[in-house]
Amino acid sequence: ALKGRNLISSGRSPERLNIPHHKKNQFFLNMYSFNELSQQFDQYFAQRHFPAAPANLYNAAAYLPQLGGKRVRPVLCLMSNELFGEINEHTWKVAAAVEMFHNFSLVHDDIMDNAPLRRGQETVHVKFGASAALLAGDVMLVKSYEFLEKIPAPTLTRILRIFNQTAAEVCEGQQMDMDFEQPGLTVQLDDYIKMIGLKTSVLLAAALKMGAVMGGSGPGSQHHLYEFGKHLGIAFQVQDDYLDAFGDPEKFGKQPGGDIIAGKKTFLTLNALETATATQKQKLEELMRPGTDPQQRVAGVLQVYKDCGADAWALQLKQRYFDLAMKHLDETAVISTRKKNLEELAQYLMGRDH
Repeated sequence: ALKGRNLISSGRSPERLNIPHHKKNQFFLNMYSFNELSQQFDQYFAQRHFPAAPANLYNAAAYLPQLGGKRVRPVLCLMSNELFGEINEHTWKVAAAVEMFHNFSLVHDDIMDNAPLRRGQETVHVKFGASAALLAGDVMLVKSYEFLEKIPAPTLTRILRIFNQTAAEVCEGQQMDMDFEQPGLTVQLDDYIKMIGLKTSVLLAAALKMGAVMGGSGPGSQHHLYEFGKHLGIAFQVQDDYLDAFGDPEKFGKQPGGDIIAGKKTFLTLNALETATATQKQKLEELMRPGTDPQQRVAGVLQVYKDCGADAWALQLKQRYFDLAMKHLDETAVISTRKKNLEELAQYLMGRDH
């Protein structure tokens, strides 16, 4: 119970709340924090979304969403709507579609990366097999559209336009990420940032923009909220790269040095290659050769990162994109007090250790 402010009880969805007319203004002033909306969304999303059979397919599809996660993207959608008034009943469906799509992308991402852990547990392909995981991701994508189909026209057309563009861009970003793993390929920082913008940032940005659309905002606010999410997403990924290398694996919930083992060219790698001495570059090349012991590779690459100052540089880059994000949030045409929860969430994401 959220101090008497629970939107969902006994299975009721938030749209069925009956708020007396004379209390409407008070309700609009009573904006919900990220933690409150996250709990509300967990209740809304907690039901099993897939049938029982065939069990190996649908248990695999249900597995990752049931593990929880931070729910950042769906809650951003809800928070963006609430900037402009009471949360639209259909915004919860948009938020559910965003979360299901995000989980679909993680299932396929983990297959391509051969990642053993996600949210501190076995990945879907490890637990259920690669074939079941691939198909599970497919039905998760279908389910995300089933959530959206309940939105009434003409809003549905606007939401689908944003959602479809974003879905394609996420796939483009993932392909770029895989292309960048080719041995010997030189990747420029600008190319990597473009890839991150597509793979990670656009879904955060689209969640905010769709929430603003559902809240009835104007195009200017939709633009600034999209740019806020886009730059915050890049800062978030810089932080993610940093934590993958230097974070506590018990808190981070992923295999330590997973990006290094997979041979990914992260922000840290690109900076190290740019600033390293000839000896350090040779050391990196030797460590990244096939057949190198994974533990030896991780330890050696991390030492080169530190010697090159890549760790400190990454934190500075994260701050630069965070500042750009906050500039766009500041320019969103909403009184500053209504943006406080989004500001606090952004600050939290940048200070996280998991």
